[in-house]
Amino acid sequence: MRVTFWGVRGSIPAPGPDTVRYGGNTPCIEVLTEEGDIIVLDAGSGIRVLGNSLANRKAVSCSIFISHTHWDHIQGLPFFGPLLQPGGSVRIFGSFDPVERRPLKDILDRQLDYCFFPIRTQELKAHIEYTSLACSDSVRIGSTTVRNAVFQHTVLNYGYRITSNGKSLSYTGDYEPHFNIYGDADPAKGEFEELIRMQEQTLEEFLMGTDVLVADSQYTPEEYPSRKGWGHGTWLTSCRLALRVGAKKLVLFHHDPMRKDDDLDDLCRSARHWVDSQGSGGLHVSVAREGTVLEL
Repeated sequence: MRVTFWGVRGSIPAPGPDTVRYGGNTPCIEVLTEEGDIIVLDAGSGIRVLGNSLANRKAVSCSIFISHTHWDHIQGLPFFGPLLQPGGSVRIFGSFDPVERRPLKDILDRQLDYCFFPIRTQELKAHIEYTSLACSDSVRIGSTTVRNAVFQHTVLNYGYRITSNGKSLSYTGDYEPHFNIYGDADPAKGEFEELIRMQEQTLEEFLMGTDVLVADSQYTPEEYPSRKGWGHGTWLTSCRLALRVGAKKLVLFHHDPMRKDDDLDDLCRSARHWVDSQGSGGLHVSVAREGTVLEL
């Protein structure tokens, strides 16, 4: 597999001189399998640049897996060139909205209402197929398998594990590790703690032994207390998760829009220093950067 990062920022695009090295586009990752299948994780503003690249490569089909439908993970989709390409084929996978009880297609089509965008869904030229996934579904694309699991966020959020020819890439989407909402005096605390333990165990089993873990690391440990419950983790929670599941590489992802390039340099040093202090040995930690290519 060849993995390319087209968008690495969280919440909102952050262009400008302070983000030029790591990039300001919101989440989009391309996975190119050895068989030539193109799998895309999330459709943030980075997917526009990916679309330009696919046009240059004359690629006409791909499969997009949406972690969840917050704006920063879908806002680039209307600008994705292959959707306007006659003869193209785009398969879009994601979750049913359990709150508004809407299928994935309805949610994404709302972006293309005239009040938001000048091109309607009916005017797109490619063949587009929408699939609402249930939890733990598995999708085969050629010889590659894409599985999902629910990762804790403020809405239903799927993380994905892509396995091809014995190699695996795992992606959390937006993920805040579970925390107990009950105080020490509340009799429900113990029961809720057991529920958290079971949920975390399920996620660790899903990620166990992955070659690459791309994890939501929007905050620093110092920032997190004032942002608890906002649905994102820290570089420290991501490092701890990577060690628990035996990941070979950890890529810190979903950078805060206020995080400057120099700040991300510092964040990377802090994460690597902490991992080294744990005597972990083989775990390699990096910070996601637009244009980075990983070969698995």
